[in-house]
Amino acid sequence: MLFLSAQESAEWSGLADEVLRSGTAPGAYDGDIRQNLLSAFDYYIGTVLAAHGRAAEGIEWLGAAALREENDLFSAGFLLGFLERHNGRLAMPTVAFADPRPFMHFAGVPMMREARRRFIAQCGSTLPQFDEPFSMMDIGCGNGGLTVSLLQHLLDTGRVTEIAEVLLIDPSPAMAALAEKTVRDAFPDLRIETVNGRIQDCSDSIDHRFDLAVSSLAYHHMPLEDKRIHLTRLKPWIDHFVLFEMDANNDTPEMYSPELALSVYQSYGGVVDAVFAHDAPVDVAVACVDLFLMTEVVSFLTQPRGVRTDYHMLQSQWHELFTECLGPEFTPGCHSPCYAGDETTLFTMHYGREA
Repeated sequence: MLFLSAQESAEWSGLADEVLRSGTAPGAYDGDIRQNLLSAFDYYIGTVLAAHGRAAEGIEWLGAAALREENDLFSAGFLLGFLERHNGRLAMPTVAFADPRPFMHFAGVPMMREARRRFIAQCGSTLPQFDEPFSMMDIGCGNGGLTVSLLQHLLDTGRVTEIAEVLLIDPSPAMAALAEKTVRDAFPDLRIETVNGRIQDCSDSIDHRFDLAVSSLAYHHMPLEDKRIHLTRLKPWIDHFVLFEMDANNDTPEMYSPELALSVYQSYGGVVDAVFAHDAPVDVAVACVDLFLMTEVVSFLTQPRGVRTDYHMLQSQWHELFTECLGPEFTPGCHSPCYAGDETTLFTMHYGREA
């Protein structure tokens, strides 16, 4: 992932203000921008214009960005397609996961399928052996498929000999219901509790110990200050926390900041490309992009911190968070990539309580 210097960030912000005042056309600042970031800069200006209701000018800048894009990073092109499908409006079309089918398609994309497989294998390598009946909470459990695969892997490898309890937490009613059915079908006699809500809604009501808390692409749905609160609340009730996340600088940068736009440009471009490249009916792929991924992108580009829906962090920031909130009783056990492209990285991070 590429980053801006403090000077570049200030320059980009100043140029965005100038474009908003004067309506400058694309290409006017090409000599002022690092050459390998020209498409990202045009994308940044285009999104700022679109977010301020100046769709026609924003589309012109995004079109210029799309013409410069290469190496399978086509974020501006994908955003242009989204705007065409939504009458030029940079607006969130739906609540993510209101319908579970886009997520299920996303989980089946080869990139994600392989990343999830490696995540499960890494869990089996980093977690200790549990001699007593095993209990786990899944924060943001989705459709429950990953929950079942992880539990089965821990059983198959002998890390776990008996499963006592699973707590499934997800804010989508459809997802929570599907997850309970998925886990119940795989483990008919298991004690399953389902919470239809976010971890923010239930972290202060957990009242007994769990061997493991796992969160797959879910714990980023709150800003850093809230992550601290709820991780601190979880600490007395868990012995291990395993995180599966995307490496991106999408939390602390504010709305309209060059840092946020550059991170979103890089981190989502490869993921959207993977979804469209996967063999599926066009309407399914478009729904996965528009009703899931682009909903998040639009939130980043149009909503301030504290309101927007997502707050991915850099791996270094996650380490600092875990050290601050779980240390010194918890120590790192694993930090491994599940998928690593030029711009998009998915990783596993495990912190466990010392025996």
